[in-house]
Amino acid sequence: MKHVLALAVASLVSASASAAEGMWTLDNLPTRALQSAYDFSPDADWVRNAMRSSVRLAGGCSGSFVSDEGLVLTNAHCIVGCVQGLSSAEEDRLNDGFVAASRAEELQCPAEELNVLQEITDVTDRIAKVTAGKSGREYIDARNAEVSRIEDACVAGDASGKRCDVVSLYAGGQHHLYAYKRYQDVRLVFSPEYAAGFFGGDPDNFNFPRYNLDMGLLRAYENGQPAKVEHHFRLNPAGAQPGELTMVTGHPGRTQRQLTVAQLERVRDLDLINNLLLLAERRALLAQYSRGGEEAARQAQSDLTFTENSYKVFRGQLQALLDPQVFAAKRREEAELRTAAESSTPWDEIAQAQQVRRTLYYPHMLIGQQRAFDSRYFQFASILLRGGDERPKPNAERLPEFQDAGLTRLEQTLFSKSPVYPEFETVKLTHSLTKFRELLGTDHPTVQQVFGGKSPEALAAELVNGTRLGDAAERERLWRGGKAAVDASQDPFIRLARALDAESRALRSRFESEVDAVEGRNAESIARTRFARYGTGVYPDATFTLRLSYGEVRGWNELGNDIAPYTRIGGLFERATGFAPYALPQRWLDAKDRLDLDTRFNFVSTNDIIGGNSGSPVINRNAEVVGLAFDGNIHSLGGSFWYDETLNRTVSVHSAAMIEALDKVYGATHLVEEIDPVGAR
Repeated sequence: MKHVLALAVASLVSASASAAEGMWTLDNLPTRALQSAYDFSPDADWVRNAMRSSVRLAGGCSGSFVSDEGLVLTNAHCIVGCVQGLSSAEEDRLNDGFVAASRAEELQCPAEELNVLQEITDVTDRIAKVTAGKSGREYIDARNAEVSRIEDACVAGDASGKRCDVVSLYAGGQHHLYAYKRYQDVRLVFSPEYAAGFFGGDPDNFNFPRYNLDMGLLRAYENGQPAKVEHHFRLNPAGAQPGELTMVTGHPGRTQRQLTVAQLERVRDLDLINNLLLLAERRALLAQYSRGGEEAARQAQSDLTFTENSYKVFRGQLQALLDPQVFAAKRREEAELRTAAESSTPWDEIAQAQQVRRTLYYPHMLIGQQRAFDSRYFQFASILLRGGDERPKPNAERLPEFQDAGLTRLEQTLFSKSPVYPEFETVKLTHSLTKFRELLGTDHPTVQQVFGGKSPEALAAELVNGTRLGDAAERERLWRGGKAAVDASQDPFIRLARALDAESRALRSRFESEVDAVEGRNAESIARTRFARYGTGVYPDATFTLRLSYGEVRGWNELGNDIAPYTRIGGLFERATGFAPYALPQRWLDAKDRLDLDTRFNFVSTNDIIGGNSGSPVINRNAEVVGLAFDGNIHSLGGSFWYDETLNRTVSVHSAAMIEALDKVYGATHLVEEIDPVGAR
């Protein structure tokens, strides 16, 4: 990793993105750079088609329409929640795979939502006007109220079909309104066996060569019928050749490339260290639970996968920030901006806010954010309790997550019929309660209030055994009944949430006033300095909004060894050992003689992506899908803080492999025909 970081430092530039670096908003594409490097300049029609063919999975991934009947291509690992929610001990669709042979067999996901961006509007002036001269709580309340008014007017009474989000860009330097078409009837069409979609498991995660069919298909429905969509991509099985332009349109979750040095130091010394410690324990807990039998392993499977993935991400980020050369480059970048600014006050005040963060860290995380209670039951209880209190208020005065613009998604989560497993919930809750007591101390008043002299094990068992919140009908009854119904409930999880609510709200309010407001207000000032010096030739940090990154298919050199950019299907069988995580499903073993083993399977490119881009289409200049992004290599884990073209790589499923597998492994010729690959007619 030291070798990697030494090379990366050379690419840390503050003003202009180098080569393929950048996650660009679609209203500010780097057209000059694209024209210069690839003789390509997308026009308005190309951009509109790319925007409306790209899809966001509200749960945290990306996708794209690949037919005019609402068929959506994404990653298998992005729809694990849907597939697991449709599975049981008797019918394990997650591990056995699923192919809908007809529209009638497509299964509605318990809590999936798709968003398709329609329009971007600059609302910076409106936010600036209402927050001018304000600070602390007054700043937060004024900003949130104006955001609520903007989003509410945008939705205009069509919450079931429209979603509107005010998005902060350039650390608050700009605010844009993103208006989406919303689909909440989303059905499962295809998912490969877990062993095929995540072949190689944790050992191969963030590595290359890879041999994963990490693809899945959903379908958007409207009024009970497949959605008719005007814009969609076609797949091109030829893929892209080395050096050919590739673009990724997706929804990167969050980068931290514009944080101050003080903020990066806090991320390194506080956030990452503590997250890694908690995740390491949680990984061991889930692994131990999985050893309790096949059903226990099935229940914990997706949770364990995501925990392992998160641990690897945070570990890579920590290793990146431990390199002194990285911070030297960040300090040089900050010094340039300080010199250009009228005052160093914004940086100094943000630095002071980091000290408050450190003081509030454990109480805010455990009580304010309620992470001391790792259970879906408690999540339901908190939504019900606060929903009962917040919904009667005027929309602009509610907590943001309970404002009208977000209620439709909240209700979908609350009413989901995805099964809840009491024994699994008890184990998770016991662990989080144990950490709650350990981190705040036995004598902390809230710890004493919660435990009442009981052990974590006894308290968790008492809560889980006494609750009725595992029943979706009971949750809906309480939600529809509003505050009166929730206040009358004696469910133990609702009683717990009620006992903690005042302190949780107070910690949240203090954090917003003393940290968020300080960082937000001063980040706006820094952003103005950045704009004055560099303009919008610098892309904003990722915000889980639609972005385009450009690059090309290219391998890299690892300690003197050239890494080829492609793998082939034949390599999958060579890598298979018969033992997890290198065990192939029987369906693949049976199909070996039918497959063209020379078909390209996975490939790497220089596209700049981050978490949230999973499921993004990789397209060519003709807006044809040549791949499906599902991962990055190990060197990309520092991508939260910078981009290094020499080593950072996006890992994707090749378009040819997707068609080959659907046709010859899964017999889904009807899906291949619907996708209508380029050259198939």
